[in-house]
Amino acid sequence: MLVLVTSVIFYVFGFVFLYGVIRLGVRHGMEDLEAHRAQALRAEQSIVAEERAFARDNRFLTGG
Repeated sequence: MLVLVTSVIFYVFGFVFLYGVIRLGVRHGMEDLEAHRAQALRAEQSIVAEERAFARDNRFLTGG
């Protein structure tokens, strides 16, 4: 009987622990995603600005 009770307790706490680990991983993943999203947006804006400056300086390449 003691083995059964111990097994059930470990089983339940194992799932609680696993839930906590997964929740923590998802939270950190979302934080990383949010940080990388801002960096990607700044990089994209920088590339667009460089392309516009290049096209403005080299109008003969753009057909304008």
